[in-house]
Amino acid sequence: MKYVVLFPVWLIALTGWAQKSKQDPQKAKLEVIKSLDSESSKYSEIAHKIWEYAEVGFQEKNSSALLQETLAQAGFRIESGVAGMPTAFVATYGSGKPVVGILGEFDALPGVSQDAVPELKSVEGRPAGHACGHHLFGTASAAAAIAVKNWMISNNKSGTLRFYGTPAEEGGSGKVYMVREGLFNDVDVVFHWHPGAQNNASAGSSLANKTGKFRFYGVASHAAAAPDRGRSALDGVEAMNDMVNMMREHVPQEARMHYVITRGGEAPNVVPAFAEVYYYVRHPQRTVVKDLWDRITRAAQGAALGTDTKVEWEITGGVYDLLPNETLARVVDANLRLVGGYGYTEEEKSFAEKIQKTFTTTPPALSTTGTVNEFKVNLGSGFGSTDVGDVSWVVPTAGLSTATWVPGTAAHSWQAVAAGGMSIGHKGMMMAAKTLALSMMDVYSNPVLIDNTWKEFRTRTGENFKYESLIGDRPPALNYRN
Repeated sequence: MKYVVLFPVWLIALTGWAQKSKQDPQKAKLEVIKSLDSESSKYSEIAHKIWEYAEVGFQEKNSSALLQETLAQAGFRIESGVAGMPTAFVATYGSGKPVVGILGEFDALPGVSQDAVPELKSVEGRPAGHACGHHLFGTASAAAAIAVKNWMISNNKSGTLRFYGTPAEEGGSGKVYMVREGLFNDVDVVFHWHPGAQNNASAGSSLANKTGKFRFYGVASHAAAAPDRGRSALDGVEAMNDMVNMMREHVPQEARMHYVITRGGEAPNVVPAFAEVYYYVRHPQRTVVKDLWDRITRAAQGAALGTDTKVEWEITGGVYDLLPNETLARVVDANLRLVGGYGYTEEEKSFAEKIQKTFTTTPPALSTTGTVNEFKVNLGSGFGSTDVGDVSWVVPTAGLSTATWVPGTAAHSWQAVAAGGMSIGHKGMMMAAKTLALSMMDVYSNPVLIDNTWKEFRTRTGENFKYESLIGDRPPALNYRN
């Protein structure tokens, strides 16, 4: 019996397109943009499911599983539970050089439950919310990775494409453990992005950050009948906070120190035997962060001595400042401009206008979602912190931000959660997916680009740089949200 192999019409057409695209890179990019547009509904649905899960750091079981399933179905090899974190994973396609990495986050923030409506409205049974848009972050990165994988197959491109599923960015420093484990040691370049209120691919930095919990132990007693027998752990916390607040006058002006009292007692008539305060310390330079942290720990020790209590502390997180790479950032910027911004439907415009009425400052025009900010190189400056910083000090890294929120929206706000749960967030997400995909295509198509990014990288890090995490050798703080 003879077997006749019939090639489907679509395969012949795809082969023809692949040949043409080899001759016309710009056309290939337009085809990838078109393919992502055709999948936008699918990825919007995935993002919305993660938005509804709203799982906090190291507890993102469902969110991580959904992204793993999506990538596995697309042909990626999945390695779960990497670097001692159950919700962390690496999804890989291909083999050999170059190795291109893309980061994906998916954790939510506690205390910002919000429905996808333009007024403050929490969701019953959902204590957390995606106020930093990580449901969009992970989904867009996965979409970009899948689109590039398909392009590699169609164009017979060799190399390794690696998606890093990174949990607990919000205070848990998930990527730090992955860096420490050596999971980025063979990577040539890394891409990332972040939801925001504008479209921007500038080469900027961020603040180094160290976090931890200070736990005070006292002696319980009746606050009225036997106060002399008690030693208040809450007094220890408040004394520590008072000293730190006095420190603010004597620290570099770029420093940021903030805290919340997570445990302060249960009843006013019981002297608290236990109290806990959770601290963040930030500065553009990690050496300054280390110094400030040491001063804060001495304040804690002094507070314990003065209140006749005992204190222990646990470092729960610590991240480097983000190291810019102008060479790679300009690639991302060029592709962001190719993709372009977007406009609002009448329904989205009405939603956005209602959101802007809740702001305490004058917001930018809604039309800014259709523009891309001027490219800038901002060294040694930044406002927030991210564990992408640690990645950027071991491999050249670049990213972008897109308008997934209404212009003027602050991160970590209910307004960010609301926009991220509807079409405005999804539009910005697909902008990011397209830009990331095109940028990865440029790397695979231009080996010289990798060489140039590494030349800049080595210049910025210095010849004697050796990576050492700010969290030491502790295992992942899997219970830091408890």
